[in-house]
Amino acid sequence: MNDHAFDDDERAAVYRAIAERRDMRHFSGGSVPEAALARMLEAANCAPSVGLMQPWRFIRVTDVGLRSAIHALVEDERVRTAEALGERSDEFMRLKVEGVLTCAELLVVALTDGRERHVFGRRTMPQMDLASASCAIQNLWLAARAEGFGMGWVSLFDPPDLADLLGMPDGSEPIAVLCLGPVDAFYAHPMLEEEGWARVRPLSELLIENSWDAGASATDLGLARTLDG
Repeated sequence: MNDHAFDDDERAAVYRAIAERRDMRHFSGGSVPEAALARMLEAANCAPSVGLMQPWRFIRVTDVGLRSAIHALVEDERVRTAEALGERSDEFMRLKVEGVLTCAELLVVALTDGRERHVFGRRTMPQMDLASASCAIQNLWLAARAEGFGMGWVSLFDPPDLADLLGMPDGSEPIAVLCLGPVDAFYAHPMLEEEGWARVRPLSELLIENSWDAGASATDLGLARTLDG
């Protein structure tokens, strides 16, 4: 262990939060203490961002009517997504895909307006604003797990419609509706895997060395057993 590493218990806690983070859809009501919410949002704001642009903005939705309107947007997109899925439409409609009305806290994460002025690190990859904001969401997710709260990322909405609903300025863009709050239990495995929608692929199927075309995956390198457990 090098001089900068956390001690064993601290390191184990970090990896536990990563391993047990789940995209939660089932919430048990209740509330999130203000101090805990502040800690989680501060963790989100500690995320790395390209050029230190901090493109994220967090909108805390406390108005009941506004929450219901957001749920209506999500439900509309849920139906449209089912139609686009064709033969898996009915299967999709049976899935629980959000907890907008039952979570304790509802947050909308948006990319701020005026992002075009940030060129550092974005001249050839302007999408790094989205990548940076995603890091903030992941920080919030891990902090929530460490605090014992569930969080779910909902992306079933039309961005312009949600932006209008929230009175967002031109050039800004909502990227996530986050459901946050107490849960009865965390899923043992990702819910979509438990429901048979998809499977989690092992690292051995996703790791390539040097060249994509060469196909030198972890399996080819004899690392699959080590990487997968």
